[in-house]
Amino acid sequence: MTLAMPTPTAPARRVLVLVAALAAAGITARLGVWQWDRAVQKVALQATQLGGADLPAVGAQEVAMAAQSASDLLYRRVHLRGHWLPERTVYLENRQMNGRPGFFVVTPLQWSGGALLVQRGWAPRDNDERTRLPTLVTPTGEVHVSGRIVPPPSRLYEFNAAASGVVRQNLDPASYSREIGLALLPVSVLQDDASAADALLRHWPAPAVDVHKHYAYAAQWWAMSALIAGLYVWYQLIRPRLDRHAR
Repeated sequence: MTLAMPTPTAPARRVLVLVAALAAAGITARLGVWQWDRAVQKVALQATQLGGADLPAVGAQEVAMAAQSASDLLYRRVHLRGHWLPERTVYLENRQMNGRPGFFVVTPLQWSGGALLVQRGWAPRDNDERTRLPTLVTPTGEVHVSGRIVPPPSRLYEFNAAASGVVRQNLDPASYSREIGLALLPVSVLQDDASAADALLRHWPAPAVDVHKHYAYAAQWWAMSALIAGLYVWYQLIRPRLDRHAR
């Protein structure tokens, strides 16, 4: 014996269609707003970075004195003298530069008044052996590092949040500080001095470099929302009336 599923009545079908149309139009419209907000955020971030770059550069003393409030110095130019800790270098995988996959190379820089992580640059991934690390030249002795004070390296999604080792997906200064037993400032430096002889690329993109993409996505989502609303109005409201008048 089989049980037949009850057939929705005409009013019930109209309600279901209305609910589905409202949900689909609402979701696509919200996705458009989200993409637009992403564009606005990137434009605002780029303006903040440009504003910080116009301020006088700071040095190791100012950065160390800021300590936990170092975020107040975000996007300021900085010039540091210190020593690399090459044994603490971390390679952040799945990072792109100029459309190519590779690693962001992050090394702590230490001086007499403090230490922080420096995003030194980008190195390509070996196409034949994914886990093979690129050859990296790290100068010994005192070095001069120029760049911008920025937040810690951006985070990517990872399955194992407690990742460790030389190759990682993400790197948090607080947890890494505990791991290596060295107090690190809660910010990092994005190195951009072209004179560094380490063969790393430093073509750091501006935040708003792809802002047009978000505007285009927003327009597409809103167009889809409008299409859903238009189809509902035509097939559920206008066409039935035209059919009744035609009979």
